[in-house]
Amino acid sequence: MEGVTPAGLDRVGDIGAFPTDGSPPPEGGEVVASGSAGRLVLRAFLENRLAIVGLSLILFMLLFSFVGPLIYRTEQVFNDPGLANHAPSAAHLLGTNPVGYDVLGRLMLGGQTSLEIGLAAAFIAVTLGVIWGAAAGLAGGAVDAVMMRTVDALLAIPFLFLLIVLGAIFTTSILELIVVIGLVAWLVPARLVRGETLGLRVREYVQAVTVMGGGRRRILFRHIIPNSVGVIVVNATFQVADAILYVATLSYLGLGVPPPATNWGHQLSNGLSYIFDGYWWLIYPAGIAIVVTVVAFNFVGDALRDALEVRLQQR
Repeated sequence: MEGVTPAGLDRVGDIGAFPTDGSPPPEGGEVVASGSAGRLVLRAFLENRLAIVGLSLILFMLLFSFVGPLIYRTEQVFNDPGLANHAPSAAHLLGTNPVGYDVLGRLMLGGQTSLEIGLAAAFIAVTLGVIWGAAAGLAGGAVDAVMMRTVDALLAIPFLFLLIVLGAIFTTSILELIVVIGLVAWLVPARLVRGETLGLRVREYVQAVTVMGGGRRRILFRHIIPNSVGVIVVNATFQVADAILYVATLSYLGLGVPPPATNWGHQLSNGLSYIFDGYWWLIYPAGIAIVVTVVAFNFVGDALRDALEVRLQQR
């Protein structure tokens, strides 16, 4: 790395880029240009049929939840007991629930809540996990040991138990569910990013920045985190799917958002009370929505992981 300028190091720190001053790339020149690496990942991702299915399902659920209510307008604030438990018909395509709400409209409203909480909680979890794990891995030594033992201690607590305790302490609004799930789910991304950081911090370009006086903050945000983006993005998709399941679980246990707000887990919980009464429209639509959305995000996560592995095999 002799003769490499700081500007050149910035380029080296980017994923798959070369130094700008003509010095040889790290790791014996085995670096793929960032543009070609991106095209390789995109091509491998699009060649995965399950990835296309997953993306299509996610897009459908987003349109169904957020655009659907603009087309299929129903009353979801004031209930009408006179319409309780009506079977599907032209007036109510998926029937009505025990308090007279249109089930299809309720499904759309529940999708908004579930997706909002899932996406926002996953963002919080991944952000906290990335910063914690990268900082621990870069610091090393006693700092790393203390930080990761904290993570291990929290992971030793049964996840559902911790989630229920926090859900019982805080009131159950959408914002507080987002915070509760995000504060519990950051542990796994922290371990993943820490492991990635341990491998990146010994790379030549990171060591060169250190020798030239670059601070740890610069190394962390300019080199470690950008080069861990593959692990971060893949884990983020799984975090969304997990968060949706956590919302459904809490709602099933009675810790969901209060009426008239709803989510798919709350609808499924209420519908199970009528499982032997033949009111299938109170159970299956919400259950299918949860399964389809979670499977779609898992498809996308698996495809991203496979695509990134293809890129690494080419390097």
